[in-house]
Amino acid sequence: MTTRRSESQIAEDLATLYERGFAGKDRGRYRVSMKHMRALTGRRRVTDDVIQKISEELFELGFVLIDLETYFVVLAQRTFNSYRRVSDSTLTQLTDSETRH
Repeated sequence: MTTRRSESQIAEDLATLYERGFAGKDRGRYRVSMKHMRALTGRRRVTDDVIQKISEELFELGFVLIDLETYFVVLAQRTFNSYRRVSDSTLTQLTDSETRH
């Protein structure tokens, strides 16, 4: 194992990877295996607390870390800006239709 690194250093590395070309793409979203996350952190076991701290640091840099149990996904926050929003009326219609069934 390598030396343990701070959560902010790890977040900076993950943000750098987003902008770096690899796997046939110039830049963009990617996934990191738990094996590679252990290598990045310098830990044998990456706890939920460590992942939360990395996630918070990465968020400050404009990215989102999603834990999918066996791997992690890194996305830019701006990816979500174009997603459609749920309105109050949409939720009301949904809940009203569920109560009628």
